[in-house]
Amino acid sequence: MVLCSPPSRRPDEARGRLEHPAETRADDLWSAISIRLRDTLTETTYDTWFGQAQPRSYNGEQLVVEVPNDFTRDWIEGHFLDLVTLAAGETATTGAVVRFTVGERVAQRPAPAQQEHPPVRIEAQAPPKDMLPHREATDVELNPKYTFDLFVIGSSNRFAHAAALAVAEAPAQAYNPLFIYGGTGLGKTHLLQAIGHYVRQHSRRLTTRYVTSETFMNEFIDAVRDRGARIEGFKRRYRNYDILLVDDIQFIEGKERIQEEFFHTFNSLYEGGAQIVLTSDRPPREIATLEERLRSRFEWGLLTDIQAPDLETRIAILRKRVETEGLAIDDPEVLTFIAGRVSANIRELEGALTRVVAFSSLTDRPLTVELAEDVLRDVYPQGEAAPEVTIPRIQEAVSQRFGVTLDELVSPRRSQAVAYPRQVAMYLSRELTDASLTMIGKQFGGRDHTTVIHAKDKITRLIREDRSVYNLVQELTARIKQAR
Repeated sequence: MVLCSPPSRRPDEARGRLEHPAETRADDLWSAISIRLRDTLTETTYDTWFGQAQPRSYNGEQLVVEVPNDFTRDWIEGHFLDLVTLAAGETATTGAVVRFTVGERVAQRPAPAQQEHPPVRIEAQAPPKDMLPHREATDVELNPKYTFDLFVIGSSNRFAHAAALAVAEAPAQAYNPLFIYGGTGLGKTHLLQAIGHYVRQHSRRLTTRYVTSETFMNEFIDAVRDRGARIEGFKRRYRNYDILLVDDIQFIEGKERIQEEFFHTFNSLYEGGAQIVLTSDRPPREIATLEERLRSRFEWGLLTDIQAPDLETRIAILRKRVETEGLAIDDPEVLTFIAGRVSANIRELEGALTRVVAFSSLTDRPLTVELAEDVLRDVYPQGEAAPEVTIPRIQEAVSQRFGVTLDELVSPRRSQAVAYPRQVAMYLSRELTDASLTMIGKQFGGRDHTTVIHAKDKITRLIREDRSVYNLVQELTARIKQAR
């Protein structure tokens, strides 16, 4: 996950003090300070805030260190300055002062748009956090793989990662709301759930709820449908969390009643001192039919985007996956080839790796670039723009392949003749589209998201164990991607 190189350790400064500060170079002093910071901070925290810091000058009293943007500088000065000062005092005999500056060589990110009259926080309406009773967030379902430690940082997502970590470390104190936007499969959900994992691990008294916008809508509709008897319970539940994480907020566009309810939920949480984090596939101003009052609130805090990962980041993602799953790949060029062939999104990138490894295991062939090229030739043809993949297209292809009707595929029937094709279609829907688990379940007869998870896990396992299943998924994927 770490893309920067750690500071070199010189024998004369690794643990001792630098006895001649006037003669000390800026590089030497910052290297010694960095060693102490690494000993104190976690690897993720150090790499996020100090990973790109570069010493610029030292005059015997003041060390000037360059960081990439105002956000990083402000966060370091607000949270780590005492630690840096202590490390500098232990390193240089004069107790050097460390000053952080934004480097001109790195384009500064424009400050988020602010209203002429920003909202007034009404802290007095909510009791102090330490006076709140302990409430278990039993309804938060987070993917155990979506943590900060397993998030690969690159130039395309560094700022978004730093902002998410800042919110996790200090909810409702750093940036509120935090709005993360970007294309399909670039890591928005990973960061959103990483915040939930971090808070639950380090701030157990804070309750966290992760939902998709579709889940929010469905729960609201169910509450209203019950003649309003459950609406008050719905409001109390959503307005009583300390941290609300909402994925794919763009899906509330065009739904006036849902927007109105979310508007009041947003206000109640914000005024009560709760943290709100939202993700979307586009910035607020590009979400059609979004009410202006909601758009302005989404822009109150910090807006940050995630771009498609560059080649180096894609290779790092594959290396992290190999390390996490304990895969044996002797030829590093295999990962470079896969990263060069699959650039659409991270989900497809990892899926391509799974298929190459599975084919090697099933055929007992060594993992080579030639093998990877054979496996990915039809599924990810080089230089061709693949058509947009949709769930209906996947359902149609699977129905034709297995000789079942579309109605049977989404029906309640559980016979093997229907259940297996349905699981294959769910697996492909999760791998080839940006649809959420809840949305996929809805497209398959209103099934629960846990059914989709079960289907994906089962087909993933069968791909690695059964050559016929592997061939089937390869064939269907190629057919779906090549359909016009």
